[in-house]
Amino acid sequence: MSVLKEFREFAVKGNVIDLAVGVIIGGAFGKIVDSLVADIIMPLAGMVFGKLDFSNLFIVLGTVPAGVASNLADLKKAGVPVLAYGNFITIAVNFVILAFIIFMMVKQVNKMRKTEEAAPAATPEDVVLLREIRDSVRRPSSR
Repeated sequence: MSVLKEFREFAVKGNVIDLAVGVIIGGAFGKIVDSLVADIIMPLAGMVFGKLDFSNLFIVLGTVPAGVASNLADLKKAGVPVLAYGNFITIAVNFVILAFIIFMMVKQVNKMRKTEEAAPAATPEDVVLLREIRDSVRRPSSR
């Protein structure tokens, strides 16, 4: 079997196609969730808790040259070593919010699936007819 034939069989299998679709939808869904967090949740959290932007929290690890402003961007531009832990905190908070949102969404989807699974599927007509035939053959004849 040639490598190209094996690759074609692999590439057209349902699982590979499903995975590709999942990755594409996941990327688009990621953008939606990022926008939800950045444009809706974080502003509301900022209104309730105050501004939740920790990106300018840092510790200077070296000497600051004269004339360099004491903000993270200027210190980095000047090559001053800084421990910029604030951005990590912001990303961690965003992750926790994002994880909670996804958890709630998955919980709702699972809840909807359970209600769909709870309803028993109707027995197909051919199965019903076959059961009737089987039952009539089993009955003793009244001759």
